[in-house]
Amino acid sequence: MEDVTPSRQADPFARRSWPIRGFRFFSRWPVFSSLIVVALVVSALFAPLIAPQDPLLDSLRDRNDPPAWFEDSTGKYLLGADPLGRDLLSRIIHGARISMMVAAVAIVTGITIGTTLGLLAGYFGGAVDETIMRLLDVNAAIPFLLLALIVVMVFGQSLGVLMAVLALSNWGGPARLVRAQALSLRTLDYVLQAQIMGASTPRIIIKHILPGVTNTVVVVATISVGSVILAESILSFLGAGIPPPTPAWGSMVASGRNYLGSAWWIAVFPGVAIFMTVLAFNFLGDWLRDRWDPQLRQL
Repeated sequence: MEDVTPSRQADPFARRSWPIRGFRFFSRWPVFSSLIVVALVVSALFAPLIAPQDPLLDSLRDRNDPPAWFEDSTGKYLLGADPLGRDLLSRIIHGARISMMVAAVAIVTGITIGTTLGLLAGYFGGAVDETIMRLLDVNAAIPFLLLALIVVMVFGQSLGVLMAVLALSNWGGPARLVRAQALSLRTLDYVLQAQIMGASTPRIIIKHILPGVTNTVVVVATISVGSVILAESILSFLGAGIPPPTPAWGSMVASGRNYLGSAWWIAVFPGVAIFMTVLAFNFLGDWLRDRWDPQLRQL
């Protein structure tokens, strides 16, 4: 008998499947945004070891020195120098440390306040809910930039004042989302059974309702990182943020706005750092939301 086993033929679409698989992999997993976030965290933690030079060391002879790949560059600065002759790359790396520190303090404080108030409003309802919601309305009605400028004028320009302003303006969004989920969770059977069994109110809130809103809190915190960094950059650009000579991305963009025609790199490279950081955290937050929400999960 003849061997009727079909010979294994090469799939003509095998090569085409690799680009498709690659596209699906990168669309399913936040590879690029994760790499940017990891690079940002590493730069923030090990800035003194990574930065090629002291970010505060100036050299007027090298002021506005072009990046190293320009023909008329001295080659001393990879991304060029600012108007005072300071290494732009070193200042961007140290600026990542400032941005991450400000974002961490502001978000942890804002998320803690917002989550606590949202849980209280959603669980108790009634007068407690009404009071907290009116506080949210007042907070949303206050212009952020105007509030920040007034606070800086009253208390002075410092890192602590900036963190406090960003934290106090970052609790409204988490409070509304947590309240909405707490209102639905408090009517579930396991919460009602805990009430019938005599569990205390703090135990019910912490053990039964808080785990149900944890995913939302993490997603909001991730997305808020980009918003806080952008707000800090705007305030630094306006002169109400990080006081000089501390390297901050917003103040670096502000120092280069008068040199866009002759030394564009002074403002462009810090602006790119702000753009990539905000975009990475927004993508990562969207991915977490789609991953943890069954209704939004991408198959």
